[in-house]
This record gives sequence, structure tokens and C-alpha cells, in this order.
Amino acid sequence: MKKNLFLILILCLAMVLMAGCGENDQDPVDTNDPTTATTDNPVIKIGIFEPASGDNGAGGKQETLGIQYANSVCPTVEIDGVTYDVQLVAADNESSTEKAATAASTLISEGCSIVLGSYGSAVSIAASDIFGQAGIPVIGVTCTNPQVTEGNDHYFRICFLDPFQGTVLANYAANTLEGQTAYCLAKLGDDYSVGLCNYFIEAFEALGGTVIYNTFPEGNTDFNSYITNAINGGADVFFSPVSTEAAALIIEQAAAQNMTIPILAGDTWDSNVILEAAQGKDLTIDVTTFFVEGSTDETTVKFLEDIKAWINADATNLTNNNGNDIIAAPTVMGYDAYFVALEAIKAANSADPAAIKAALPTGTYTGITGNISFN
Repeated sequence: MKKNLFLILILCLAMVLMAGCGENDQDPVDTNDPTTATTDNPVIKIGIFEPASGDNGAGGKQETLGIQYANSVCPTVEIDGVTYDVQLVAADNESSTEKAATAASTLISEGCSIVLGSYGSAVSIAASDIFGQAGIPVIGVTCTNPQVTEGNDHYFRICFLDPFQGTVLANYAANTLEGQTAYCLAKLGDDYSVGLCNYFIEAFEALGGTVIYNTFPEGNTDFNSYITNAINGGADVFFSPVSTEAAALIIEQAAAQNMTIPILAGDTWDSNVILEAAQGKDLTIDVTTFFVEGSTDETTVKFLEDIKAWINADATNLTNNNGNDIIAAPTVMGYDAYFVALEAIKAANSADPAAIKAALPTGTYTGITGNISFN
């Protein structure tokens, strides 16, 4: 058996990014070990609004790793001539729209000046008003649904949008794969997968293609009937931009049915969880991504060497990266998001959330994933 995993590099070194416009009883997790603190510097807090559990827990942990690594590289920031220690405070939104507001409220009560996250558009949308009412700016790292930033001035993002990646995937399906019939599968009620499927369907049908569309309910683990429907329906492409947890099951069950239809997915499938699930299987999987290993750029090569050494030096980090040192795009995006936040704090010259929010649209930053700016 063989595995072919292809990455569509739709945006690698030049990224123009979109900005925001017009019950969890867990205690917050301080991701800095207080026993290692050796300074008497004042502290500014950056919140991590990410899933550490639930369907998107694997992706949330990888995104958090990038933020934590960035903090280890640059743990301080200068404000008005004073050096502040940057303290990371994390709250697990559990991949749940019902728990998102509680996690957001936790970060607000902890006094965070700015928040990063979340992996998963649905939880970002669910918590948006809570952050907005508190006046806390948020930088979305990989939440690609347009509704995250739509109609507000507090939620920013450093990633491309679903209308863009949906159109890219549809063009790839129709023009490169020469597909005429696409089978699309989303999770019922999930803003990300339903939204991305809709953008794909709109673009694919505009190119003359035919679409078979299905959804599966929360908690579903048996995808065999959906795979059978795609095969019997004569699909040329199987598109399912779902969570890594569901994706791993789809891969296992598609391989068991000897499915030969190419599988397409969005950015959630850029994960070493997917690589592991696909290992040894005769499947073709194409995904959109924000970053991929393989660049010969000196800065990127050095970054990858250093972050891999950092991950391998700590058992918890290694576990949170699915037990290996493969660097997925969310980790790199988390790293860049941290430094975008630092640049905003510097530009504001203040720890005040309102000042930081006002400074965010004016900033630019050249990160590992490309040139980052807001409109």
C-alpha cells in the first residue's frame, strides 16, 4: 500500500490578511511556569483561546504550541520604556460553542490585554460578542469563516478566508482533477465545514460541475454509508473539510472500502494527525494550507530547526504535537500571531486593550507565513 499526500500551496510567502470590520468550570492555565520567573518586571497577559479537548483538540494544541514557542523566543515586550514580562493565560473552549463564552469570560476576568485564537471558526463566532463587550481585541489564527470578523471591530485574523480557499479547491477539483461530480460532506451545525462546503459548491457548480451534498450529526463515528453514497453516486471528488477527529475516521473507512476517489479538504486537514491516519493507505488527499515544510529560505529553515528542538526537549510539547516533530501550519500561524500581538502592543505603547485594538489595523509584520497586514 502507498500513501500520496499532496498539499495545495495556495498562499505561502505572500499573505494579505483580513481584519475585523464594522459550562466550563476549569481554571485558566498559566502556560508559564511560575517557578522559573526570575524578574520583578510588570506583567502583560496574552490570552490563549483554544481547544485543548473535543473534536478540534489536536489542532488547538498545535496552534497553542506555536504561541508558546514564540513566547519562549521573546518573553518580554517594552512599553513606555519599561520591560514587561509576557504571561500566557489559556482557557480551553473544548471545541464547543456552548463552552466558548465561558472560556472567553475566563480570559477577560484574568485581565488579558489581547487574546489569540481560536482553532475552529464556530467557537470564535460564539465568543466574539463576549470579547467585544469587554473591549478586548482578538487575533484569529486559523479561523477562516468570514463571520468571525464580519460586522465588528475587535476580531482580526491572520489567515485567508473560506470563500477564497473554497474557490481554490473547486477550481483544483474541476481543472486539475477534471472532476465533474463532487461529493461534499459536512458536519451538521458546524459553521466551518458547512460554510466551506457551501463556498466550494457555489464555485464548483459555476464551473459546470454537479454536487451531491450530505451532512452528518454531532458524535457520528461511522462514515461508511457516506463513502458508499459517494462511490455509488459516481463522484470524481470527495470533499469533506471536517475536524481532524472525523477526518481520521473518514480516511480509515475510505481505505477499508478501497475508495479511489481523490479526497479534498480545507486547512483543518493540514495536521500530522492526518499524516498518521493516511500512512500506508492507497489514498490521494489534497488539502489547502497556510504553510508547508520544504522551504529553503534561511529564516524558515532556522525556525523549523529551532522549534523542532524545542518540541523534542519537552515530553508535554511532544505529546501535544501528536508524538512527533512534524510542524503543521497551525503551529506556525500561532507563532506569527504572537508576534503580531507584540507589534500591536509596541505600537500602542500600552497594556490597555483599547489602545492595542486601535493600534492593530495600523501594523504590519513579516512572519514565517508571509507578510501580515490588516485592512
